[in-house]
Amino acid sequence: MRRLRHLTVAVLALMTALSVWGNHPWLSRVYEYRPAPGQFVNTMPVARVGEPIDSIMARCQAAICGRVDTIIQTFHGQTITQIDTVWAESMISLGGYGGYVIVGFDHPVVNMHTWDFDIMGNAFISERESGGGSCEPGIVMVGVDVDGDGVPSDGDRWYELAGSEYDNPRTQHDYTITYYLPDENKPRTPSTTDPDVIDTTYIYWTSNDVIPDSTSGYMSRNRYHMQPYWPLWLRDQETLSYSGAKLPCNAVDLGGNDGRSYFVQYFFDWGYADNLPSNPSHQPGEAGFNPGFKIDWAVDEQGRHVNLTHIDFIKVYNAVNQYCGWLGETSTEVAGGVDFHPDAKIHTTPLKGDVNGDGEVNIADVNSVISLIMGAPDIYEGRADVDEDGEVGISDTNAIISIILE
Repeated sequence: MRRLRHLTVAVLALMTALSVWGNHPWLSRVYEYRPAPGQFVNTMPVARVGEPIDSIMARCQAAICGRVDTIIQTFHGQTITQIDTVWAESMISLGGYGGYVIVGFDHPVVNMHTWDFDIMGNAFISERESGGGSCEPGIVMVGVDVDGDGVPSDGDRWYELAGSEYDNPRTQHDYTITYYLPDENKPRTPSTTDPDVIDTTYIYWTSNDVIPDSTSGYMSRNRYHMQPYWPLWLRDQETLSYSGAKLPCNAVDLGGNDGRSYFVQYFFDWGYADNLPSNPSHQPGEAGFNPGFKIDWAVDEQGRHVNLTHIDFIKVYNAVNQYCGWLGETSTEVAGGVDFHPDAKIHTTPLKGDVNGDGEVNIADVNSVISLIMGAPDIYEGRADVDEDGEVGISDTNAIISIILE
């Protein structure tokens, strides 16, 4: 799928793309790509036996990162610079549950307390059922470059953007799955009911699912995708394990008029990649479309809301483990991303008492200090010590209240 967005400007002098645009609005870098096995793995992007991961990563970046093209031409002695900002040209598959990609922009994404960015997928609405269609939801996590090295690393902090199903009792927040390297030459076990499924015991997996009969199973193979489903550059690993939250299965077989299965994957309300068709106008409230993501949805590992001034990295992982007959496994696709306000500035000198960095001093800042006193991680970069006594305590809440009452 090719998505293009063009902004063309003509100027009389030579100019560079960045001097016109400022920060690049599209995703600009892929830091890590680790798909789980799946029917589109090794084809989106293409991977070949023996090919180094750097080459595959370059294809990932070309597929989902935008670019700025500058064309300089001269007409009748006048120099014209045409600048095109080009959207991602393709997409990548994350494979089965847990497969992920970590991406970033060429700048931090500033929390503007509104719709901050979007991650595109290829979701679409069914002609038979408007409440669903192709919905392969991926959980979005955001990272802060705490150690300042410019890349995701162990010293950084990650937070989940809590979507509509975060508090769903059927969402499992401590899910782990392990896939086992298949023997590509073993005898196949074709389906007795679906001629398109040529091997029902292709890739074995185990998990810690709270549902007893879902603790193990197989990823099937279908006749439409005959290449190995295991990432070719990871063939030296006997197992691949992934952990995170698992959303409820959302697929229902409505059946077709020809007796063939007709799966509809029902949309979740909001907060997931490849869950709803992206809304090109980025307007909230339009039914059936995804307006994007808010950094304000971020929560820590205990599910407590955190206030972030900005983020540096984005991770998307497939959050559903389900198989839909001849359609294959549910696999999140990523088709690019955009920062809605690329030139926004991080508030480096917030107001005294503005602990959460939202530009105001109010009761929310008191609550932020109380959360630290109760044991929440300090993500406020020292702003919680309002009275500057070297500690975060009740005296800081009193200092904030005094500022509010001034």
